[in-house]
Amino acid sequence: MRNAASGGGAGFGLGVVIAVALSWGANHSVLWAILHGFLSWFYVIYYLAFK
Repeated sequence: MRNAASGGGAGFGLGVVIAVALSWGANHSVLWAILHGFLSWFYVIYYLAFK
C-alpha cells in the first residue's frame, strides 16, 4: 500500500507547480498557466531549452 509520503506522486505535483510558476512569470496569464500546468514537465523542459 502506497501513501503520500512515499513520494510516488511528488514528481507530478512538483512539475505542475514549476510549470505554472514559469508560465506565470513569462506570460502573466491564468489560462496559459493552467494549460502549462497540464503539460507540466513537458513545458518545464521546453522552457529550459528554448527560453
